[in-house]
Amino acid sequence: MIRLGVPPDLTARERYGLDVLVDLSRLVVVLDPAANAVRLGVVDGPSRSLDQALRDGVQFDRDSDAVHIRRSLLGHVTDLAGAAVEATVTAVDRHGRIPSEANPLVRHHRERDPVVQRWGMELRSAVGAVAGRRPVRLLAPWPDGRRWAAAITHDLDVVTGWPLFTLLRLAELARRGRGKLIARILGSALGAVGRDPVGAGVRAILEAEHAAGISATWFVLSGTPTPATWMRGDVTYRLESSGASRLVDDILQGGHEIGLHGSLATAAGVTRFREERERLGRRLGAQPSGVRQHFLRLRPGRTHAAMREAGFRYDATCGFPDRNGFRLGVADVVPAWLAEDGNSAELLTVPLVWMDRALSKYRGVDDPTPLVTEALELAATCRAVEGLWVGLWHPNLVPALGFPDAPAAFVRLLQNLVHDAPYVAPLHRIVSWRQARRATRVRRVAPDGRLELAASSQGEWSVTVEDEQGRVLGG
Repeated sequence: MIRLGVPPDLTARERYGLDVLVDLSRLVVVLDPAANAVRLGVVDGPSRSLDQALRDGVQFDRDSDAVHIRRSLLGHVTDLAGAAVEATVTAVDRHGRIPSEANPLVRHHRERDPVVQRWGMELRSAVGAVAGRRPVRLLAPWPDGRRWAAAITHDLDVVTGWPLFTLLRLAELARRGRGKLIARILGSALGAVGRDPVGAGVRAILEAEHAAGISATWFVLSGTPTPATWMRGDVTYRLESSGASRLVDDILQGGHEIGLHGSLATAAGVTRFREERERLGRRLGAQPSGVRQHFLRLRPGRTHAAMREAGFRYDATCGFPDRNGFRLGVADVVPAWLAEDGNSAELLTVPLVWMDRALSKYRGVDDPTPLVTEALELAATCRAVEGLWVGLWHPNLVPALGFPDAPAAFVRLLQNLVHDAPYVAPLHRIVSWRQARRATRVRRVAPDGRLELAASSQGEWSVTVEDEQGRVLGG
């Protein structure tokens, strides 16, 4: 257990870094002033730059009864997990996104490592090293005794007009000289004329997830399509159309979550976010709690503020479009950092770790086997840090639209993921659990060592406490 010693002059930016670091450490914070706990304090220096921290690692100062965190490290946590560095970048790509190369982890070739998560684990080790006979207590990482978590997500980008997307895929392959693959796709496309390959693909995904016992999160467009949005590959269907309505019904009947896939127009601010959220909410019968931006187009802080004002509970956008990895340096749920007011707790960020098209579109990898291999490699990294793997599989990856081997690869991905026993759930439940765990504190330590936990507002969850070996302890 730890007792926090927060300096009165701690800035909002530093407080965010401290909260995230302690949360990722899983160390139990005790409120009882009489409890025999390691004190966790904040000291001024010596300071180290973010580049030095990424190059050489971090250090926690220790004495006989305390561990001290340097202020500069708290700022670095906010720079990475809160995307504070990227929030200051003005350069954008052709889709209006911050280039991946602007990310500090990419610049240091560390994007495949959840660096901030490991800093939290190192803090936990430092506390254990000075604890002596004092008990070290941790919060269980995930529900049901699971040691890591995984979430499958899908972006419903296409419903109708599928031949156009097939033509775009064929042009992409033609530029790379993939003649044999083009011939296979043409055969599938001709066989699908007059049919609904997109709907069949969605239903195949739902069947595979049902067989694997998985409930996923689907992000659905609810803007109004126009010729201009079609040309940009943005909004390509009406939510209320018969085709989209059938797919939404199929998804809901399968027990899956539906969130908003925010159109490019939402960059204009909260009004468009609110309009699209309310439109989707009318179709679902309840307002969606989550959002992911189309093309992963996001301005950290600014877009998050609009999402919060529109009423969203979490955002699932923060990931790389052109590579896979840990854009925020974490494999977990963290609060969004809103630099203007320092108020972040009302909107949570669920980072995207892996996406199919990061390799197939941006890296020219057409064989789905390497895609699945990379997904599982990143899942193993998440498992090693007891974190959360979030993957995105597009339902339009079907033979007629240019991906003849993708459906079988998706089944292999699901089978391998569940084999390693993660906690698997839609994102709204994962977010709910992490809110409950983050809010858990020890109000009092009884003379016999039993812990009285402070009541949590997340009533459905019972967060457990464990020792350093992962053994669950009684209350």
